Amino acid sequence: MALRVVFMGTPEFSAATLRAIADAGHEIVAVYSQPPRPAGRRGLELTKSPVHQLGEELGVEVRTPLSLKSEAEQEAFRALGADVAIVVAYGLLLPKAILDGTRLGAFNGHASLLPRWRGAAPIQRAIMAGDTQTGMMVMKMDEGLDTGPVAMAVRVEIAPDMTAGELHDALMRAGASLIVDALAALEAGTLSLEPQAGEGATYARKIDKAETRIDWTASAAEVHNRIRGLSPFPGAWCEMIIAGKTERVKLLRSILADGSGVAGTVLDDALTIACGTGAVRLLQLQRAGGKPLPAGDFLRGAALTKGDRL
Repeated sequence: MALRVVFMGTPEFSAATLRAIADAGHEIVAVYSQPPRPAGRRGLELTKSPVHQLGEELGVEVRTPLSLKSEAEQEAFRALGADVAIVVAYGLLLPKAILDGTRLGAFNGHASLLPRWRGAAPIQRAIMAGDTQTGMMVMKMDEGLDTGPVAMAVRVEIAPDMTAGELHDALMRAGASLIVDALAALEAGTLSLEPQAGEGATYARKIDKAETRIDWTASAAEVHNRIRGLSPFPGAWCEMIIAGKTERVKLLRSILADGSGVAGTVLDDALTIACGTGAVRLLQLQRAGGKPLPAGDFLRGAALTKGDRL
């Protein structure tokens, strides 16, 4: 017998799980998502989130409250009579009344191997820290920040040159499948919970704009991890002098390379750049207002040569 599910999520990452739950035959009684936000180049059009759009496509009621703290919102949630709430990258804190507002509680799909990388940006932080493995976990939510007991987990390897975008997609697919498995076990009464480890907790704080500028005095490994950890969004960047003007250029893909020199110096005609120790080769870049380009195409419009400084 299918479960009655409230789904709470916002971005594309969450929408994949919503689709998987619907395909598994569960009854989705309501979808909660962040309200439509201004989008487009001028920010004049209100755009519904991917989860909002999918909820409407599925013919499900979509709710977009700014907060869940009011008694009226909490009563409206309880009135759904749901068996369980599934939460994936929703973007609102859930009060205790919401956590307790379904028969079986609220379960979160989180993109790390808890207790490592609790918080808002676990995918980017894992890569920026040089982790070689991460994963998805299904956790029963409590009032703490990603502190609840864990029900299921799947591990995902982080390849040496994998970007945050590529890891996002791998975890999105793994997470959707894992949530469906957890719901099947919950329905069968076989889902077990284990407390999180007491040691090894780290916090994945939101990405600050100040972190996105590349510091070439850092080691090549740190520079490479920052470039791939921030790709494609928000994108690491540096300043380059192109045709006599200083431009801000996004760095979207790199590899570790041989070479050394003064930090920030172009070492060859293939965009190998000296770091504090070692060097990186830039493989994909994007000028302001332009498209992401392979290094060779980028250099045809930006004549950087050996000895130039970034």
